[in-house]
Amino acid sequence: MLARAIYKPLVSNEANMSEGSVNVESRTSSQDKRWTIMAALLGTSTAVMLFQGIEQEKNYSYEREIALTLIASTIPFQGIYFLIYTFLLENNGKLSEEMMSKLNFASALCQVIAYVSLFGVIILWYTMSKMVGIAFTISALIAMVLVRYAMNQSGESAITE
Repeated sequence: MLARAIYKPLVSNEANMSEGSVNVESRTSSQDKRWTIMAALLGTSTAVMLFQGIEQEKNYSYEREIALTLIASTIPFQGIYFLIYTFLLENNGKLSEEMMSKLNFASALCQVIAYVSLFGVIILWYTMSKMVGIAFTISALIAMVLVRYAMNQSGESAITE
């Protein structure tokens, strides 16, 4: 006879949540937008490493090796970004200004290094086709500029409200 599992949500309603708990749905800061971008980069990096790594074993390519090396070298920084982000959320208001400054600098550094993974993806697209590589490079640059512009605009409007 199989035992029936009873489903219990971790948080059944907002009344049960403490004031200090993290409610992902209610947060809309620019940090959350950065978190989403970093999550997308980490997911992309992991998927590329998996599928291109399998292809690399079957059909070795020096260019693919360089691209995978770039991507692999950024994954730890993407993970560290999430650790810093979570630590800052859990200790909001409890850290000194100096510690906050150091953690924010480390977070920004991890973000910049994480963007290097896009160069690995660009190399992969170039090895497939120069036209695809050029199109991806141009669109990636435009997308990054647009995201940064939108984040700056939303940050400025939140301050003036």
